[in-house]
Amino acid sequence: MTVTDTRPATYRDVFAVAEFRVLFGSFGVFLIGETVKMLALSVLVYERTGSGLLAALAYVTGFLPHAFGGVFLLALADRWPPRALIVGYDLLRFAMVVVLALGVLSPGAMLGLVAVVGLFGPVSSAARTALLPEVLHGDAYVLGRSLLTVAAGGTQVAGFALGGLLLGLVGPYGALWLTAVTCGLSALLVRVGLAARPPRARPGGGNAVRETWRVNRALLADRRVRGLLLAQWLPGSVLVGAEGVAVPYAAGLGVEASAGVLLMAAAFGMLVGDLLVGRFVAPARREAWTPWLALLLGVPMLAFVARPALWPAAALFAVATAGFAYQLGLARRFLDAVPEERRGQAFGLVSTGLMAVQGLAAAAGGALSEVLAPGTVMALAGVASLVATLTLWRVLTPPR
Repeated sequence: MTVTDTRPATYRDVFAVAEFRVLFGSFGVFLIGETVKMLALSVLVYERTGSGLLAALAYVTGFLPHAFGGVFLLALADRWPPRALIVGYDLLRFAMVVVLALGVLSPGAMLGLVAVVGLFGPVSSAARTALLPEVLHGDAYVLGRSLLTVAAGGTQVAGFALGGLLLGLVGPYGALWLTAVTCGLSALLVRVGLAARPPRARPGGGNAVRETWRVNRALLADRRVRGLLLAQWLPGSVLVGAEGVAVPYAAGLGVEASAGVLLMAAAFGMLVGDLLVGRFVAPARREAWTPWLALLLGVPMLAFVARPALWPAAALFAVATAGFAYQLGLARRFLDAVPEERRGQAFGLVSTGLMAVQGLAAAAGGALSEVLAPGTVMALAGVASLVATLTLWRVLTPPR
């Protein structure tokens, strides 16, 4: 199915493609299962150790290896058949969750098992993302990317709600058994609903680690690809430094649960921005708006230096995060810039870089909050976003 460049694709165009429905549905099931697993494991480790630190480590252990997998294993996303890779990772998760649910491991061994399995997470994610332009074409691909972003936020919220309910009803072990069901369901959906495709690339000599390093270096050495990577990594990710100090900012306002209001406003703004720009803005205009939408990320945050009250602060957060829709204007340009046989690794590199920059931004925001007021830190995050946008303005602006 090809959608012309003169109008935006519609949800009907996208969901009319059976394989996209499979990718969308299995992705939602996958995220709900991962969210429930994190919650259940965190509660379980805390119950068995009484350690808040270990409970926190349990909560993030599934994500921490993502960066390592992205650095060392991403070549597998193009060297293995995509359907087999996604199904294989779901089955590996299934086996892991069953072992956790049996309760035969010590807390330390449980965390180690989750960390090892998590190394392959970015490979599966890259394979899934790289399938999208093979399933959707033209502007339908951009709208499909937007829908997966929206699904990520929505299903994680659903996963938190479901996880809390399950923990109350069946406890952490019961929640883990139900997580195993989601792993099996995701594997079944992909195995039955996606066509078998050959690997995109043949091994380029040496093992996957060396090939991952080689291809990553080649991608980063390409000036066009490097610019588009930086454009996707920097303007939005530095705002995580502002989100990281939402709790101390809220504490200064003295309003109960105000941190949750601020973070919900940020998520809502991103959701609305992606929906409106992805669905209702014509492709050419969307790409022309890219630098201006990126500029929107930083400008509202400057007002936090004046320490606005709760609801004005929430509105500012929502307006700022609507600017994340700028990434939709880069989607097709990045797809065209990377070699098709390395598409999986290129998308994986985007994800790995985003996680790295967000982690650094959160750490920087936390460090600055020790010496500066939280509102000032939020404003500085806005300044950092503006500097990144202005520096990358030529990259963000589509060629004429």
